[in-house]
Formats: sequence, C-alpha cells, structure tokens
Amino acid sequence: MSSILLLHGPNLNLLGQREPEIYGHATLADYVANCTEWAREIGFDLEHLQSNHEGDLVDAIHSARGRHAAIVINAGAFTHYSWSLHDALATFHGPIIEVHISQPNAREPWRHTSVIAPVASGSIAGFGMLGYRLAIEAVSRIVR
Repeated sequence: MSSILLLHGPNLNLLGQREPEIYGHATLADYVANCTEWAREIGFDLEHLQSNHEGDLVDAIHSARGRHAAIVINAGAFTHYSWSLHDALATFHGPIIEVHISQPNAREPWRHTSVIAPVASGSIAGFGMLGYRLAIEAVSRIVR
C-alpha cells in the first residue's frame, strides 16, 4: 500500500473562484496536480476525490481501508459538524492528516471546532498550498 487518498469536501471544487482573498487563486486541479507530483517524488501514488456530498466521502474512507497507506483530508465545512466523517475516519488504520488552506481559528467562531481533529494524526492549517506539501511529507515520515 504505497498510495495516499486525498479527499476534499464541499465547495472546494470552487477553489480559484470562491473567496480568492481567503483561499487564493489556485484551483482544485492545481492542488491535485501538485499533490500528485509531491506524492510521486516520495514514492506514493495519489487518488483524489472531491464531493459536496457527505456520504460519498464516507464511502471513500470505507473503501480506503486496506487500499491506502494514508488519508489527507480537507473536509471543508464538514470539518465542523460531520460526525459521520469522524466515525468513518476512526475506522482507518493509518495516518490521517487534516489540512485547511486558511486558518479556521482566525475566522468565524463556528469554524474553531474540528470534529475531524480528534481522529487525525495531525492538523495543518493556514499555509495554503504549502500545507498540502507538509501533509504529504508528514505521511512519508509517519509511514516509513
């Protein structure tokens, strides 16, 4: 299992268009292309899924069990209330890295709580694209 599952939640398909003053101008395709390259550099394949539907992400996490070495997840707004993602991630036996492009704790109070963090190996927030590179590097160090 030398692959990483990269998951993106709701509205992240609009990266580059939605609130560029917060999320920047890079598109989701830019993020996936960079992550694919960074994973390849350290000997991992990368599979990606973005969905605006919670159940799709839960299904992807379930199918990752035994197939992927790690999960990198930006759950978007699901971060703050999706106990189904929390429970699904808790069944995954491998590193889980939570990533956020912006810094949720510097934004609205409802963004300050993550229900993903308690089941994640670690969280990276506020570094934009760099946060994803750090997440891929973390996976490499934890798995190897």
